[in-house]
Amino acid sequence: MAAEVCAALRLGELLDGAFERRVGVLDARDRRWTQELLWGMLRRRAWLDALLDARVRGGLGRLDEDVLDLLRLGSYQLLFMGSVPAYAAIAQTVELAKRRHGLGGSKLANAVLRRVDRERDELDVLIPSDPVEALALSHSHPAWLVNRWVERWGVGGTEQLLRANNREAALTLRPAGVGPAELAAALESSGVRLSPAPLAADSLRLSGGGSITELGAFREGLFYMQDPAATLVTTYADIPADAVVADLCAAPGGKALELARSARMVIASDRSYARLQRVTENVRRVGVNHPRAQMHTMVADARSPGLREVDAVLVDAPCTGTGTFRRHPDARWRLQVSDVAVMAALQREILDGAAEIVRPGGLLIYSTCSLEPEENEEQVEAFLATHPGWLLEPPPVGTVPDEVMDDGLLRVLPQEHDTDGSFAARLRRVEA
Repeated sequence: MAAEVCAALRLGELLDGAFERRVGVLDARDRRWTQELLWGMLRRRAWLDALLDARVRGGLGRLDEDVLDLLRLGSYQLLFMGSVPAYAAIAQTVELAKRRHGLGGSKLANAVLRRVDRERDELDVLIPSDPVEALALSHSHPAWLVNRWVERWGVGGTEQLLRANNREAALTLRPAGVGPAELAAALESSGVRLSPAPLAADSLRLSGGGSITELGAFREGLFYMQDPAATLVTTYADIPADAVVADLCAAPGGKALELARSARMVIASDRSYARLQRVTENVRRVGVNHPRAQMHTMVADARSPGLREVDAVLVDAPCTGTGTFRRHPDARWRLQVSDVAVMAALQREILDGAAEIVRPGGLLIYSTCSLEPEENEEQVEAFLATHPGWLLEPPPVGTVPDEVMDDGLLRVLPQEHDTDGSFAARLRRVEA
């Protein structure tokens, strides 16, 4: 199944969806094992490639991409998954290579993996002298992206970010209709251990337990999963009580549920019907306990929302997602240099469309899960320069912790806050 997911990634599928579509028949233990293998391999892919390149005659460039993925999976099991005996990691990979690529593939896999196992105590990868190339290889990130970050945060700060990206992301739960103490008590009997989450009041961080979606409390709608970086966006927004709010890029629906804590009505829209179904499912599961607002969903393109003027609009814009690499390790390998400019152009169009449906005196909250200035502060600066009837209006002091405020903007960084990365700007349309 891991090999099939890798094949799907090569065809352009996203890791989460590719994984979910293929592991439904697995029990919770095997599902977790497969996830550890895939996510872990992708987090160390560049380092594994350097290791393998030195042990494949003629280098990796001559290999079929599927064979290379099998070698990556086998090597990761050998070196980083202590639960897998070496003989099993090698034998299973060799057998799979034989089934998929014949005798030649199996012989190659056997020779390379046996050498990796034999040399495991003296494995060495040649680290480049260039600091950017060294960071990119050591922490398995694209060099062009590392170079951007070094220019912003220096070598030391960038290394902290890369290390944060390679740590497993904790699951954070948001109580729905119950307090955090009540939720913790409801989950205690299931063997789930919880602790307070950073920065987000009432959120609980999962520190142990099995599959969270199989718990009775999940099926009863007593919580939904949301990283503190995402929760802070809606807290920072500080939407007035009883407002009518449009969430224009709503899937999977966590921010819409947060807005429903105070708003009178939340209209959650997304251009993708399939993605909107996730919003509907979340609202249906949690809504019995949680939202006080009327909740409506609709399919619409945020560039032309198809709504009358409302009190507030949230644009959680499509972006490069560079703040969520710890959660989506495939994204670092999928992202291209040109994607930053492509996303920035789309975001400008969405902001223009969203601004049209904010009533005079209303709010527009723009957010991303990107770390890139072209998608964040530069986007806001360009919007204000071309929309004279708008101004940046930070929320009241104390709405969110001071440590995530940056000149009126919300900025959450993985290397500083032990969360995903997020950005938000709170924009007010001046009264006519």
